[in-house]
Amino acid sequence: MTGCYECPLMCGAERENGEYGVCGVGRRSFAARAARHFYEEPPISGTRGSGAIFFTGCNMRCVFCQNFDISRDGGDVGGLARELDASALADIMLRMQELGAHNVNFVTPTPHIKLIEAAVPLARDRGLVIPTVYNTNGYERSETIRRLEGLIDVYLPDLKYVSGGIAERYSGRADYFDFAREALLEMQRQVGVLKLDGEGTAQKGMIIRHLVLPCAVDETRRVLDQIKSDFPIETYISLMSQYTPIPGMKKPLDRRLTKAEYDRAVDHALSLGFENVFIQKLSSAESAYTPEFNGYFE
Repeated sequence: MTGCYECPLMCGAERENGEYGVCGVGRRSFAARAARHFYEEPPISGTRGSGAIFFTGCNMRCVFCQNFDISRDGGDVGGLARELDASALADIMLRMQELGAHNVNFVTPTPHIKLIEAAVPLARDRGLVIPTVYNTNGYERSETIRRLEGLIDVYLPDLKYVSGGIAERYSGRADYFDFAREALLEMQRQVGVLKLDGEGTAQKGMIIRHLVLPCAVDETRRVLDQIKSDFPIETYISLMSQYTPIPGMKKPLDRRLTKAEYDRAVDHALSLGFENVFIQKLSSAESAYTPEFNGYFE
């Protein structure tokens, strides 16, 4: 097969011949920002920031996406994004290390896996020693994730939904859970439970993220039940309250999460016995936590 079959969409786009995948990405890879980011989970951002590289394009279509200005376009987003080959990406990774970042954080990496496969060994040959983080929406093929073994130190996947109906309604991917579950199990097999260094920053392992949505706490409970069923009780979970409606959002996503909704989600996580749950303040629901995608490269 010569087309692109990296993700569950299996669209078969001949990207090397100029076609674009459903993700919006063609032959070339672009990043809209590369800089230290201080608003990830504490083991990822630490005190010196995470070296976040924000790629353009995405294989999902979440109606509430905060990064919609770069996720809908896999190109140069109006000239703001920078084209990257393996050598350029390796240079950026080494720049993040030079600035003191705790890790290199590939954000929305799925359409760019071949680039990452080439760049990580190159960067390590040039002196990269900080961990690599794969920051994904979870909509992955486990077969593709298997290729990353040894290249990725920390997996930071979403587990957005269990139910196909809500996955289709909010992200256009009714089969989301079928693929995400198998992908996360493969990530767990590779790296295990999160391991921290003396500073409390992640060195190897996985953190599962879940964004609690308005009027969807029952879905959050199903997600947490599934994590309890599939993964060790020591698994790190980031239960996020930062949902922020974007302009034009329709009900029930036209408002922020309430304290009562988030408290219900937290209570359920604790009732299941999870030992490592990151809990956010509702004040995290601010657009200021989303960086500007203006072509800034630190």
